[in-house]
Amino acid sequence: MTLMKREDAKVIKFENITQDDAKHLWHQTCDYLRQFHAPIVRTWFSELVPLRLNAGVLTLSCQTIIQKRHLVHHCKEIFTQSVQAVSGRLITLEFICDEPESVGLHLRLSEETVLSPDFTFDNFIIGAMNELAYSTCQAVVRESGKLYNPLFIHGAPGLGKTHLLQATCQALLKTSPDVHIEYVSCDHFINLFVAAVHNGTTMDFRNRFRQRPDVLIVDDVHFLAKVETTQEEFFHTFNALFQSGRQIILSSDSMPGEIPMLEQRLVSRFVHGMIAPVGRPCFETRCGIVRHKARLRGIVMPEDVITTIARRFEDNVRELEGAISKIHGHAMLNGGRYDMETAIKALGEAAPASERMVSLQQIVNQVTAIYGVRVPDLQGKSRSRSIALPRQVAMYLSRRKTHHSLAEIGGFFGGRDHTTVLHAVKTIEDACRSTPALRHQLEELESEIDKEALRSTGFLQHGIRRQFTA
Repeated sequence: MTLMKREDAKVIKFENITQDDAKHLWHQTCDYLRQFHAPIVRTWFSELVPLRLNAGVLTLSCQTIIQKRHLVHHCKEIFTQSVQAVSGRLITLEFICDEPESVGLHLRLSEETVLSPDFTFDNFIIGAMNELAYSTCQAVVRESGKLYNPLFIHGAPGLGKTHLLQATCQALLKTSPDVHIEYVSCDHFINLFVAAVHNGTTMDFRNRFRQRPDVLIVDDVHFLAKVETTQEEFFHTFNALFQSGRQIILSSDSMPGEIPMLEQRLVSRFVHGMIAPVGRPCFETRCGIVRHKARLRGIVMPEDVITTIARRFEDNVRELEGAISKIHGHAMLNGGRYDMETAIKALGEAAPASERMVSLQQIVNQVTAIYGVRVPDLQGKSRSRSIALPRQVAMYLSRRKTHHSLAEIGGFFGGRDHTTVLHAVKTIEDACRSTPALRHQLEELESEIDKEALRSTGFLQHGIRRQFTA
């Protein structure tokens, strides 16, 4: 391969370049990316095929339009910088794929829609608190517009709502070749409507969202409360799609009735179909998420590091991903070692307050005080509901809030075995899904336990306990 530089135009002229040269350059670039841009690297990058290196352009072939758009929007600049650093020449990147983008005259996805190849059903880790949402999304793929319409997914930020929406979108594109999908954030929907009003193109806007799509997916629909005129437009868009049997999928941080300033007529339509919650993942689910997210980056993490991350970060998946990135960065400076020493350097030695201070005895103290039972009752053999429920709650919280093993927790509660603890945890998780009142009670109880742990350090003054009835 002969590289010649034309100084006046600052471009590269390539002569006698073979496909092997393109492959060799791409492999060197991949090594560079793994070393200096590790957070963006994914295992599916190995499936990219370098086709040719011609006139200063390295052409890579990918498998799907989803991959292509992700590469163009999120990777092209870094890929270009990397290939130039490796070659010492002004080389740019081009991405192509064979998958069709259009259905007839229309794109299957709007041009500005960029989905993450990571956000598929295969990459979604199922736990007790997201199983219903996962199952309903898969059902929508099988029977779009029939079974669950509308589908309303709600939960706190960072718990996987967007992952489920994008997984549904990608599965529909794969299983229904002729499907036309509009996938937008609520903010983008608002901005498009405001621009259409300003430019006098509202008919084009309505044609796009009411006439063309087979499926409308709107992320963070709670932002509709910002603009009253947009609520009016969305109301009519919703009606047009619903009445013609087309699928509507929405996500929100809150349940429909809890979205402030949302018109009642919209609330009544949102609750007409299926409402699926996404809750905070349990410890085992967090371990699975860490393990899988690391694998997507080509990282094999030891189990002790995985459990450390899962115990340290309890609130959402983004925190788990951030921890993986920190450890990955430190590992690259530490000879590629993903051991506990590297993890401690990346994350620090301090554990969260709840992890450092909550004990089994503190959990039992709070449960007995709030449910009006005695410690011997929790450790005894009574199976009456007034005793069994507080005992199961105490086991559930012990599993969530401490490092004790299942056997240790069972032993504390009257010498029970680990299967009894597992049964208690599953029973409470199932009850939380079907009984919002119990879920709110447990949230308040967890808050009281954390406060009690802080009081033991002198940070908080004692307050008044609320009392619940079993």
